[in-house]
Amino acid sequence: MGGCLSKSKPVEVKVELTLLEKDKEADVMSPNGKASPFSDCRPNGALGHCSDEDAAAAPLRLYKPRDYVEASVCHVKDMENGQMREVDLGSGRALLIKEHGEFSAIGHKCPHYGAPLVKGVLSKGHVRCPWHGACFSIATGDIEDFPGLDSLPTFQVRVEKDKVIIRANKQDLQSQKRSKAMARCSAVINSSTGFSHILIVGSGPAGLVCAETLRQEGFTDRIVMCTMDKYPPYDRPKLSKSLESTAEQLRLRSIDFLQAHDIELLTEKEAVAVDVKVKAVTFQDGSRMEYRRLFIATGSKPKPLNYKGQDVRNVFHLRTPEDANNVARLANNKNAVIVGTSFVGMEVAAALTDKAHSVSIIGIEAVPFRKALGEKVGKAIMKLFETNRVKFYMLNEVSEMVGHHGQLKEVVLKSGKVLRADVCIIGTGSGPATGFLKQSGVHMDSKGFVPVNKTMQTNIDGVYAGGDIVTFPFPGRSNKKVNIPHWQMAHVHGRVAALGMMGRPTEIKTVPYFWSAMFGKSLRYAGYGEGFDDVVIQGDVDELKFVAFYTRSEEVVAVASMNYDPIVSRVAEVLGSGKTIRKRDVETGDMSWLIDKGSQ
Repeated sequence: MGGCLSKSKPVEVKVELTLLEKDKEADVMSPNGKASPFSDCRPNGALGHCSDEDAAAAPLRLYKPRDYVEASVCHVKDMENGQMREVDLGSGRALLIKEHGEFSAIGHKCPHYGAPLVKGVLSKGHVRCPWHGACFSIATGDIEDFPGLDSLPTFQVRVEKDKVIIRANKQDLQSQKRSKAMARCSAVINSSTGFSHILIVGSGPAGLVCAETLRQEGFTDRIVMCTMDKYPPYDRPKLSKSLESTAEQLRLRSIDFLQAHDIELLTEKEAVAVDVKVKAVTFQDGSRMEYRRLFIATGSKPKPLNYKGQDVRNVFHLRTPEDANNVARLANNKNAVIVGTSFVGMEVAAALTDKAHSVSIIGIEAVPFRKALGEKVGKAIMKLFETNRVKFYMLNEVSEMVGHHGQLKEVVLKSGKVLRADVCIIGTGSGPATGFLKQSGVHMDSKGFVPVNKTMQTNIDGVYAGGDIVTFPFPGRSNKKVNIPHWQMAHVHGRVAALGMMGRPTEIKTVPYFWSAMFGKSLRYAGYGEGFDDVVIQGDVDELKFVAFYTRSEEVVAVASMNYDPIVSRVAEVLGSGKTIRKRDVETGDMSWLIDKGSQ
């Protein structure tokens, strides 16, 4: 299958530490090494922007020589162009990179989930995470593609007497991440004022990235983000994989972080109506807020399931940390039933196998994931579940939930089969949470999705939308409008919408990236495979060590893998460069065309 799929041998690096003891003037640096954290601020039309005076007044980080460490990490000839190496500086590790004869050093862990970037893909000035596809500039450390919110620290590199020496701030070595510099709000506004220059409805990744991007780009007017959740933004994909996690453990940004950057968060604030004529949003509590620009990113809601016994307790849709915690508690040594073979449903089933007495899955299809991953991959994953004591009841539906004293005891299937059940999780899919837009004038299609243009603007000027609720022009399909409800894609939408609001329109230039985790095994997926007509598989599907290429009309449109990192990120890199991968390129089993993209 080619050398890109083999494991690289660990490299031992001899380290020479040089502690800096001479008293010098304190270094003045911003997190990205620039003298001024807002030196890149530019005007953004009628909305507020960061001025030179604002930049000068911004706080700077002061460091002393003892805050740094220097280390000689290798000989100048030890590394080839296009090579990455993880090196130890004594106070922490860094990623040393050589590209086009130049050395650079950045944090070695992806800030998203801590993936080792040395196992990622180096190409054209950035490194792509092997796990979930986030990209970082090797020059600045800035995040260039998602998922994730934070960037990487950068470290000074110099060559002396053929030795490569890295000078790094100890704090940055320990944290392995940094937030981009952000402007502050300069508008004098009472927090009770019913007006915000930017109003964001929804606090998922689209809303949060939109707010942070506005501040990173120098926006200095008011930003209000409202959510029906009662917590600050949290990592919702982890709910189905780690059922006992608390909201605090899943938190993406703290209240303190948001306040420090003048991003106002209103929790338990559900939008019920939008009036685009007067530019106002009405909330369930009766309050109202006017806006100059509106970003709608309310995400998905569970599709309703029709069955008898709707009032029976201990039946859940997985929406909140409390839902996940309750499922884990109620399933302990009990009987759990999952309705639906969505990724969420299957992940919950996998998470419950070491807690519950029994786990049963009810599916309307014959094979899980068949539409998304194909029959062969779906069957292999189904077999993985069956070897972990999970029972499937496929080509079936729920007829009734039977309770005893109001609590679930049995799930009756339409086939007549009766399953013991103490807790039930419904994972039959979701739809856009856009009901509150029905009388707004914001256009929606027959399924409730909001069509947007390349800048994420709706049919109404100044009203933007993103995340699960939209159909948007996707360059990978000749700008056909598609819906891609991925966590990663929502990040992209938030950034594109923010730049559009500031009068700096940019187009989506990302490759969709998705992941799932079951029984300690990770599935990675990149591309847009909707409507694939064939699957070319290399490796051993039964052993769950494979790469599957999804093709449409002789062209590869998506890829999935298990136990073959970083091939999905490699393919994402090729697709992201605009190159076409032909079916014939992957049928031979020769993956040499994917190797060492960074050295070209």
